[in-house]
Amino acid sequence: MGRVTERRKVIRVRDGVVSTRPDTLVAEEPLEIRLNGKPLAITMRTPGDDFALAAGFLVSEGVLGAADELQNIAYCAGATVDGSNTYNIVDVRTAPGVVVPDITLERNVYTTSSCGLCGKASLDAVRTTARWTIDDTPPVRLEPALLAGLPDRLREAQRVFDRTGGLHAAALFDEDGELLDIREDVGRHNAVDKLVGRALQGGALPLSRAVLLVSGRASFELAQKAVMAGIPVLAAVSAPSSLAVDLAAETGLTLVGFLRGASMNVYAGEHRIALRAAAAQG
Repeated sequence: MGRVTERRKVIRVRDGVVSTRPDTLVAEEPLEIRLNGKPLAITMRTPGDDFALAAGFLVSEGVLGAADELQNIAYCAGATVDGSNTYNIVDVRTAPGVVVPDITLERNVYTTSSCGLCGKASLDAVRTTARWTIDDTPPVRLEPALLAGLPDRLREAQRVFDRTGGLHAAALFDEDGELLDIREDVGRHNAVDKLVGRALQGGALPLSRAVLLVSGRASFELAQKAVMAGIPVLAAVSAPSSLAVDLAAETGLTLVGFLRGASMNVYAGEHRIALRAAAAQG
């Protein structure tokens, strides 16, 4: 739904002058994801693209991999005492024949806008559930200068961030640096799920020629989501975690961190970055 921002009163202090004014804040509300009627997960998200978020989450869980495996996604009514719909519960129905995991109380996960699937950092789990290997044949080949220009493109496309200053963003680019899609959310992992979910719904998985750029750091979970979507390159404007680097090295994912201006660190998959050409020019 459209509750992307909300207004709240704030006391503003500027150079010793105190005033009261309304401020625009990014909305944050829980979203419960149900799978075939059974509760699966709760995430704190910015409302909007909820169906794509749920679909992308199920891609990262290894449940969905193609548009024809998704039968329907709908909001669940009667979420409040008076029976009105809060649009904070979605039910994903898989197509007949799709194998789904055994959903138990022990399986249920609680995800937050900061850490995502805390405690599920298992390299073996990703290897065993990934639908595709990262297969960009011939390999995506990126000039460092092309990568260096992507954060500015991401920032320019962040419409809600301009009003709130409180949203993360994730974007997909093609190998020529053209922006394919961008999503914003209070959580980086949600923004990526929204991108991947939209790609699933459009029949575009695996994203074998795409570059995923995220604001902030590159956690294991974001690397996992890139691998599960078949994305060959993940770039972040901040640092990666050690487990994200390990996962990238084991799966063939190109992982770039600290992408700021003309500077960057390449942690894995350096064969996709034209480093020798850049060094020769320098």
